[in-house]
Amino acid sequence: MEKNKGHIKVAADNIFPIIKKFLYSENEIFLREIICNAVDACNKIRTLKQLGKITNIKEKLEIEVKIYKEEKIIKIIDNGIGMTKKEVEKYINQIAFSSAGKFLEKYKAQNTMIGNFGLGFYSSFLISDKVEIITKSYKKKTNAVHWICDGSTKFSIQRAKTKKRGTTILLHVNEKLKEFLEGYRILGVLEKYCRFLPIPIKFKNKIINIINPLWKLHPLKIKEKEYKKFYYELFNDRIDEPLLWIHLNIDHPFKLTGILYVPKLINTITLKKQQIHLYQNQVFVTDNLHGIVPYFLKFLKGIIDSPDITLNVSRSQYKNDITLKKIYNYITLKIADKLTKILLKNRKYFEKIWKSIKLLIEYGMISEQSFYEKSKKFALFYNTDGKYYLFSEFFNLIKKKQLSKENKIICFYASNLEEQSLYIDSVLAKGYKILLLDSPFTVHLIQKIEMENNNIKFLRVDSQNIDNIFSETKNVDDINELKELKKELENHLDNTKFTIQIEQLKDKNLPFLINIPEIVRRINEINLINNFEKTRKNEQHYNLIVNTNNKIIKKILKEKNKYKELLIDSLELILFFHNILPLKKKKEFLKRILNNIFLSYKTKK
Repeated sequence: MEKNKGHIKVAADNIFPIIKKFLYSENEIFLREIICNAVDACNKIRTLKQLGKITNIKEKLEIEVKIYKEEKIIKIIDNGIGMTKKEVEKYINQIAFSSAGKFLEKYKAQNTMIGNFGLGFYSSFLISDKVEIITKSYKKKTNAVHWICDGSTKFSIQRAKTKKRGTTILLHVNEKLKEFLEGYRILGVLEKYCRFLPIPIKFKNKIINIINPLWKLHPLKIKEKEYKKFYYELFNDRIDEPLLWIHLNIDHPFKLTGILYVPKLINTITLKKQQIHLYQNQVFVTDNLHGIVPYFLKFLKGIIDSPDITLNVSRSQYKNDITLKKIYNYITLKIADKLTKILLKNRKYFEKIWKSIKLLIEYGMISEQSFYEKSKKFALFYNTDGKYYLFSEFFNLIKKKQLSKENKIICFYASNLEEQSLYIDSVLAKGYKILLLDSPFTVHLIQKIEMENNNIKFLRVDSQNIDNIFSETKNVDDINELKELKKELENHLDNTKFTIQIEQLKDKNLPFLINIPEIVRRINEINLINNFEKTRKNEQHYNLIVNTNNKIIKKILKEKNKYKELLIDSLELILFFHNILPLKKKKEFLKRILNNIFLSYKTKK
């Protein structure tokens, strides 16, 4: 039997360490590469049949993976186009024609290895001590070929006996990597990388892949229940169905298909591992999509498939090229267009799901200018009564009624209905409208809107004396009785945390108002978001406004000798409500109030 020996034609003997060190980051990648070569071989034979160049092929195209645990062998079999001896020598032996360094640069410059038999095949040495190829070409009057290599640059090649068209790869697995001889391990790799390849892949007598994945079909041919079923199968998520989905399909100026799902987010941020998977011609590449998918869309789940994304051979790094930037922008605007269409088609449904997606939208608005511009058509805001508005709608509602003395349109907002209830009631009683802005991105979002609209100013309901926003309040600090009152309050409060102001408010209900100036609170919130440890609630600085129009303050001023106890009780009650009364004083206050209640009850008896 004819048998040849030789050396693989590379100028350096260290080609395999180079492959292992630079071209592949994970051992398991070997199976993806070999399977992809097999898919390529099957596609080629199918194309020849469709062109009428082959007529005697009747069997179904298929790839099979087998494990022989005792022999420490993995076998990958296809019935594709096969190779002649000359083709083996060309694609296997002559994997490079210059130095190893130039070889590396050559393949780094390529977009992909998928379908490149020479380089993809050599990934098999990541786990193997020896590799064999048995292959038979579709061409008539050609012999089958048996190629053997032990991982060095030496090989042997001889005639094989098989009569079946196709290629079989035998991997003699290294003892240290015998994990790949376990069925569960191979199945896991196949499901990860080969789940949607277009040729049936058999493992343990079962086809493990979906040949025509949903994203490759035309959207008009897909029913709602099919989109949901695909979501459940893809992410094993049967708890919550997706709120909506976007089917991507573009041919120019780049090719891209895919489906992106919007899950429920509510009011929490969970930046888990990326759940958008990148495929290249139905081959899984990575879920590290930095530079392809905007960061704010990390919340989404789904699949993107494109042959045009430039990858280096390790498929884990991305070049910052023009195509990639176009894809980035396309995905951003596609999401915005989809949301706009849903709002216009069914606003009631859009309002229903808004709280579940608003984190995603707000994050996009503050991080992507193009998305912010588009969001004006669909981003909703809701007031303290739960009514929804586009910001343009809310602006038209308040622009005349809530115009400040500085000619700024004041947009009042609350961040917590319970904690700010006193202030909300006071603002609403005056006929003003209030938005409820309660997300972690509120401070950034309102600053973004103010920068885009210099005639708008956002104020939280507890940030300052509202009367003073629209007209001047009477300054009464210079009255002697009030000076004494102010001094008494200063003695009782920590001057490093409180600034005391005495004003005659229109609202008569409360003796005191406590607020944090808007600009101070915003700075504190930004610091807190940025994890500055010093920003804590008990380290805030507050304005304490004494309301001389309140009956308690009037009584205190009238009965000078009896006011102290009433003053302190009233003050500490307000501090207690705002949860800023020190713990020690809380205990004393509760004892005192409970004792007064008991005495009052006893007197009535």
